[in-house]
Amino acid sequence: MQDLKIPKKYTIKKTPKETLEKWYRLMTVGRAIDEKAPNYLKQAIGWSYHAPYAGHDGIQLAIGQNFEKNKDHIFPYYRDMLTTLSCGMTSEEIILNGISKATDPSSGGRHMSNHLAKPEWNIHSVSSATGNHTLHAVGTARAIKYYDEKAVSISSQGESSVSEGYVYEAITGADKEELPVIFVFQDNGYGISVPKKDQTAQRKVANNFSGYKNTRIIHCNGKDVFDSMNAMAEAKRIAIEECKPVILQANCVRMGAHSNSDDHLLYRSDAERNYVLGYDPLAKFRRMLLRYDRFTEDELVAIEVDTKAEIKASHRAAMKAPDPSPDSIYDFVFSEPMVSEKYPEGLHTEDGEKIKFITALNETLKAEFRHNPDTFIWGQDMANKDKGGIFNVSKGLQQEFGNKRVFNAPIAEDFIMGTANGMSRYSDKIRVVIEGAEFADYFWPAMEQYVDTSHDLWRSNGKFSPNITIRLASGGYIGGGMYHSQNIEGSLASIPGVRIVYPSFADDAAGLLRTSMRSEGLTMFMEPKTLYQDPKASTVVPDDFEVPFGKARIRREGSDLTILTYGNTTHLSLEAADKLADEGVNIEVVDLRSLIPLDEEAILKSVKKTNKVLIVHEDKVFGGFGGELSAIINEKAFEELDAPIRRVGSPFTPVGFNRILEKAVLPNVERIYNAAKELSEY
Repeated sequence: MQDLKIPKKYTIKKTPKETLEKWYRLMTVGRAIDEKAPNYLKQAIGWSYHAPYAGHDGIQLAIGQNFEKNKDHIFPYYRDMLTTLSCGMTSEEIILNGISKATDPSSGGRHMSNHLAKPEWNIHSVSSATGNHTLHAVGTARAIKYYDEKAVSISSQGESSVSEGYVYEAITGADKEELPVIFVFQDNGYGISVPKKDQTAQRKVANNFSGYKNTRIIHCNGKDVFDSMNAMAEAKRIAIEECKPVILQANCVRMGAHSNSDDHLLYRSDAERNYVLGYDPLAKFRRMLLRYDRFTEDELVAIEVDTKAEIKASHRAAMKAPDPSPDSIYDFVFSEPMVSEKYPEGLHTEDGEKIKFITALNETLKAEFRHNPDTFIWGQDMANKDKGGIFNVSKGLQQEFGNKRVFNAPIAEDFIMGTANGMSRYSDKIRVVIEGAEFADYFWPAMEQYVDTSHDLWRSNGKFSPNITIRLASGGYIGGGMYHSQNIEGSLASIPGVRIVYPSFADDAAGLLRTSMRSEGLTMFMEPKTLYQDPKASTVVPDDFEVPFGKARIRREGSDLTILTYGNTTHLSLEAADKLADEGVNIEVVDLRSLIPLDEEAILKSVKKTNKVLIVHEDKVFGGFGGELSAIINEKAFEELDAPIRRVGSPFTPVGFNRILEKAVLPNVERIYNAAKELSEY
């Protein structure tokens, strides 16, 4: 399908003069900044990263001219300076980003220079992980299609980033779902110093996708304004009118180095560099305007004089702008959670029929889908006939809410996570729930997108909050072995920007899930899967019960020793505490429920009360979350301690499959009992 006939809507003769003038002004302003940017670094003013776009002028102008702000969505990459200018950003805004000022609309100086964005216009902030925003563009296109808007989602990137696996996931998913998304590959032949021949066997990387059923492929000369404009216009028509994904491969040249930290003299010959300079798109466009008598030399010179004046004014204004405040680093780390008025402590005294942990989750999901019609859920094995997730937690959701809100995802965890990020960008009323993987152990392929999403709010200076709840069936005691029984919360806890909750009982599971789904921001919701059907986790669950983040729950009052725990080991700790009570040892069991944010007040209050602390969790002791708890207590309540802090958890080894091996690894009542007894006697 790459031999599509492109209508010649734009030509040098047919295009109105005022349009040509607008284009030439944009191109000269962009090139002036492109050439000026390295001087800021030389003067120690900033712009320590700059990827020049010269040689990409035609396609970048065309992308921006076909973007309709506040309607279309665009995900530019770090070389897209002219693209964002063409979308409507000003030269002053570009310079503010380059020198990392507090008023930089892209990130307020938080993100790398040359990472341009204006989220309020749908020019989205993207990270430095090359090509990962293709997944975001697909997620946004999914929302465009669902809400039946005549708009398009645009992802722009270099051809070498197509080597990333998640790019293939993105395009494969867009092809399957038939989404209105345009993937622009700006092909300049190099990935930093790596030539294209070392990236792909195809001369044109877009042809790697020629066998895709629904994806249209267009090739154009990205150095030529008119060919690029016609190709981009046709790509947008196909995406909107036919609702098909389009790959637009634009042949460009890189006139300079990859960036201001790259020396292309080390890998490009004089002949090659002179060759690409001869293909300067701006110089070609200028010659055409004169050759076809659309402008005189004096008219073009007048525009160029205006350009110089604009750049000087923008530079002066940007230099006067304030720098970011050091105190601002704490702003926008986390999104605002829902505040519960009825259950401020996440506690209740309601009587009635107890329900299982899995039932609490299922009923809460359904209630929240009824509460907010802009709620969606997807994952693996989510909705095939009567099945609802690998453990049937989401059973019945698709039957009630339809296959456009509840649907299966491919076995591609990064795709599941990345498209959740993208779909949540479409509107802040949207809430996305995903089963990030069938088991927590399988979540690792999604970590690239998880990390990226974790700092979206901070990176965008508060302009975009990914409102996503990630559900993961976690932990062992099921005879699952590796990839079915590990705990990962300790590894995730060091990544700022994500709330992590880990309930132990049905009511807390319901309350925390409701709070997660109604709050802004990203929440990792860990579900101890062995408790799904376990009667000991069953409780009464009030209607619309809510558990605030960062509120621990005292499961057992005591005075001799504090056990801090969560998840499966909460029940084991309670059993051990009951055994010790028969021996006269009175233990307080604190169920943390929420790891991030953490209820430090409740922890320190209990430590002050009992003066001894045992930390119990299922994860490995070495590197586990208990180490952080221990450090907090040592720093803030050392004088209150009458004994060293002890920890019980798994040894530094994977969880084995054979039940004998699993039992040798995971904590049990006996280990907790022995540790608590020994500590109580210290």
